Amino acid sequence: MDFFVPHYHFSRRITLISLMFLMGASGATFTLINKCDYTVWPGILANAGSSRLDTTGFELQPGGSRSFGAPNGWSGRFWGRTLCSFHPNTGQGSCVTGDCGSNQVQCNGAGATPPATLAEFTIGSGTQDFYDVSLVDGYNLPMVVDAGGGSGSCGSTGCVSDLNQKCPNELRVGERAACKSACEAFRSPEYCCSGAYASPATCKPSVYSEIFKSACPKSYSYAYDDATSTFTCSGADYTITFCPTTAR
Repeated sequence: MDFFVPHYHFSRRITLISLMFLMGASGATFTLINKCDYTVWPGILANAGSSRLDTTGFELQPGGSRSFGAPNGWSGRFWGRTLCSFHPNTGQGSCVTGDCGSNQVQCNGAGATPPATLAEFTIGSGTQDFYDVSLVDGYNLPMVVDAGGGSGSCGSTGCVSDLNQKCPNELRVGERAACKSACEAFRSPEYCCSGAYASPATCKPSVYSEIFKSACPKSYSYAYDDATSTFTCSGADYTITFCPTTAR
């Protein structure tokens, strides 16, 4: 589209074109909301080939929210770190769950140390978005993803239940701070869907993944749990809510 703008409106034209570019480049807006009654430190990791968002980690007080724009084609994940402690002067510190090992509030390109509840996204470029909430790397806090303003099925997904209270003793981290996956706990190919079990035909739900699936039926409970766990939408913005029912 060609705009005719007099020469003396050149600066206004640049602003208009810049706004149009930003609107066209933004594939989705992510809004993170903390409804927990404790502070959460969200972490953000862009997949290889995707640009970094405005931050890779920050502090989110109870009741707080923060939004980020992501361009078309972006893919990556969000998670919540809990029980964190960062030095007020140096900024150095760590988290009991979901820590990314950066020794800082910013994760700087590092992912979550299991166990951690993950929200995963691939934003389509004029096509469908794909998103899910995964417990394949374990669970540390309730999380729900809602799609708004899009077209298609656009269902809500996530895990409302507090799995830390239902976690089997052999998967438990600390005083119910998090719940490991069976893969993380036992390092066995049958639980990790690796080696001879690295296909949908050979890797089946385990007694442990079924505990996760029963509590959180819309979330990934093991690597090949695709049929009931992957969601699609087109042209949506996404809200990621920690502790959607203010569960501890």
